[in-house]
Amino acid sequence: MKVLVLGDGLLGKEIVSQTKWDTASRKLGNLPDINDFGELSNLIYTYDVVINCIAHTDTYSPNKQPHYDVNYKFASDISDICNNESVKLVHISTEFVYANNEKRPTEDDIPIPGNTWYGYTKLLADEYIQLCNSNYLICRELHKPNPFPYDRVWKVQTSGDTVDKISNLIIELVNKNASGVFNVGTGDKWLKELAPKTSKEIPPPFKTPMDTRMNLDKLNNFLNENNI
Repeated sequence: MKVLVLGDGLLGKEIVSQTKWDTASRKLGNLPDINDFGELSNLIYTYDVVINCIAHTDTYSPNKQPHYDVNYKFASDISDICNNESVKLVHISTEFVYANNEKRPTEDDIPIPGNTWYGYTKLLADEYIQLCNSNYLICRELHKPNPFPYDRVWKVQTSGDTVDKISNLIIELVNKNASGVFNVGTGDKWLKELAPKTSKEIPPPFKTPMDTRMNLDKLNNFLNENNI
């Protein structure tokens, strides 16, 4: 399988390092002009799968434009190209699309993002892909470095995990030809559980969702049913 990984941050690098696919990786700065649809098409059409890890993650910035340009416009263009060229799109989303949902939302619940441009634009991309693409996998997740490098950690709850574990789940979904929307995580936890014992737990910044735990039944059932 020939796979193009867009983005060379924590998740993109980890996916490339874990797989035996015929993989190429491109960060945003090494792509053709992201506003040149034709140049992007020339890059993508030779692959079987595109995994889009690129995102503007300045979560609490009040500046809407970079969030819109990268998280929505670029993602929707990549979706259109993949659809036109019959290339499967794996889009990396975020559990922050559920920031204002109650309990543990399933993939069928209507996401209610928090009051950030990051959450809104990531959800816009999710919705666009579901409407306009016929062969996609959307992974809503949260990943952290391993080892956790900070001496402070927010007092919040999540379904996320270290980047190696989240990458492994995404790779397994791709290998088993999953499609549609999946909440991707390893179960309920306090973020402190991913940090060293010496990290001090502190209240999160303003607008940070306190609880983005997700229902993972669909993920677990799919992986169990398709266990090779």
